Amino acid sequence: MRLSACNVSWSKGGVSILENVSLDVVPGEFLGIVGPNGSGKTSLMSLLAGLRRPKSGRILVDGQAIDRLSRREIAKRIALVEQQAETGERISARQAVELGRTPHLGALAPWSSKDDAIVDEALRNVDMERLAARLWHTLSGGERQRLHIARALAQQPQVLLLDEPTNHLDIGHQIGLLQLVRQQKLTAVAALHDLNHAAMFCDRIALMSGGRIVALGRPSDVLSGERIAAVFGIDVDVVHESGGRCHIRYRPPGSPVVEMPVLRRISS
Repeated sequence: MRLSACNVSWSKGGVSILENVSLDVVPGEFLGIVGPNGSGKTSLMSLLAGLRRPKSGRILVDGQAIDRLSRREIAKRIALVEQQAETGERISARQAVELGRTPHLGALAPWSSKDDAIVDEALRNVDMERLAARLWHTLSGGERQRLHIARALAQQPQVLLLDEPTNHLDIGHQIGLLQLVRQQKLTAVAALHDLNHAAMFCDRIALMSGGRIVALGRPSDVLSGERIAAVFGIDVDVVHESGGRCHIRYRPPGSPVVEMPVLRRISS
């Protein structure tokens, strides 16, 4: 499924947040969206999910305007994992994941053993199967975040949108989560803080600054030392690797620039 933003702009309280943003998400790719706080990442994710309408421009789903689709139709195609999504209901971890099946249920499609199997797999994928019976309010922030991912996977979308999905997770679960997303047979778009995570897992990166996309392409093409300095105001050394990957080393203020070699994988 192709998801596109076509010259979208959005403002809040008279303040411009996004300005003429255009983006085509290629089917099957893992696209990362990076940028400093306030650059418009979360706002763009909300527009792509159909939660907000752009002030101008259009969001297209396979060439069709997203605002012409019902919420159920959108939810069957697109799942969004937000930064913060809480509930006051006394539900179990499993029940939270079962909510992902809601778009697929109806009078002619009641809950079935197939739905149970999908929920079981989603819990297993995020390593939460053993906590399925625990009540939501007894879980840690990281455990709740993993359940949000499981709920989205249970939704069986064609496009998975993730807004800062590694918040509240320890480093092991951060890497495991992004690897899990990459292994899914669907299109994924993730707003990420960690540039090295984006470089490690994403096929392409969109770099945002001031409500615009200032660069779009392979990680090694987008994440240059000069561009990172201009957008984030920090000094880095970028180690280029084969396949368009790279690794970023952050330098303390005032330290000298170091020329980094291009690293190539040596096959055994």
